[in-house]
Amino acid sequence: MPTTVLSMLAAAGAGANAAPPAWLSYLPFVAMGLIFWFLIMRPQMKQQKEQKAKLEGIKKGDEVLTGGGFVGRVISVDENYVNVEIAQGVRVKAVKSTIADVIPPAGSKPAND
Repeated sequence: MPTTVLSMLAAAGAGANAAPPAWLSYLPFVAMGLIFWFLIMRPQMKQQKEQKAKLEGIKKGDEVLTGGGFVGRVISVDENYVNVEIAQGVRVKAVKSTIADVIPPAGSKPAND
């Protein structure tokens, strides 16, 4: 009986010195990938989706900010272009994707209140 116990202890000791499984060495890379996804990629994709929805929702009469920094009122909209009046009688044709933001109307409630 003592030889059986000794052989079990020897087998248990030999197992303790064995190397960890190979997949365990990839675990930090998987964790970094998940962190990268949730902190960088996912919020960026959400922001792009919101910007696309804004651009698709532009209509005549909206006030917009162009990528060049001009603020104007939308005169007409088609699939790829937006005609914007930046001053009385001054109209420019802008590529729809260069519209940076749609400015809410002056009477709308501020976000902080």
